[in-house]
Amino acid sequence: METRQAVNRQDFLSYDTQRLRSEFLIEKIFIKDEMTCVYSHIDRIVAGGIMPISSAVEIIGGQTFSAKYFLERREMGVINIAGGGQIIADGKTYNINKYECLYIARGTQNVKFLSVDKNNPAKFYFNSVPAHTSYQTTLIDKNKAIKVDLGNKAECNERTIYKYILPQVIPSCQLVMGLTILKEGSVWNTMPTHTHERRMEVYLYFDIPPKNLVFHFMGAPDDTRHIVVKNEQAVISPSFSIHSGCGTKNYTFIWGMCGENQDFDDMDNVDMEDLR
Repeated sequence: METRQAVNRQDFLSYDTQRLRSEFLIEKIFIKDEMTCVYSHIDRIVAGGIMPISSAVEIIGGQTFSAKYFLERREMGVINIAGGGQIIADGKTYNINKYECLYIARGTQNVKFLSVDKNNPAKFYFNSVPAHTSYQTTLIDKNKAIKVDLGNKAECNERTIYKYILPQVIPSCQLVMGLTILKEGSVWNTMPTHTHERRMEVYLYFDIPPKNLVFHFMGAPDDTRHIVVKNEQAVISPSFSIHSGCGTKNYTFIWGMCGENQDFDDMDNVDMEDLR
């Protein structure tokens, strides 16, 4: 498990391209038959991936948190972004297809991940955050999610948001998670942009076609930076930072948040004229 420290807003201003990438970009998330993890001290979130092919992959790493097992004091959200898969949580099996989400409760001791077809393996992306109590492990598909259509063709930001882990869908301690699918011809996400001082956020970009990429914008609204992101890479966004992207083609991204509250609309909106 890789550990990354929190960032000071003033120090952030001095980061060059490589420092931005090393601090905030997660470049390699899916490795054959392995669990990858980045533990960020920004609100103690863990982001990572599991791609089981030849055998089941089990969650490990509780010692990083001085815990007996990974989810002893944590909850987890998992979204599959590829072929069909299964998650076995404390003996119960959940079938997880592409774009489906499983919320795994605090206190779940044994979690295993499998692919249905090794030639078209599942790719499980997860966010895990500290939790103060246990709720019910729950499967959420696109039909159970809150669906919101936003944007328009003229502004190149026509997109559909699926809110999976949110109080209006299922209870969780602090994790909020979902995905956004941009329509053909649309390339902008989260623009006009915003910050939310009370929560941090992580974006996983995927379904980016070959030879395409996304420019992810971050930093204070009046002093922005960007990171070039390729398929199946993620960016960690501190609470002071905007988080917006523009691709060379349409794409999909998963957003996960944790922090002070779970109010999705608790945003500090930024006027276009104030961006620098």
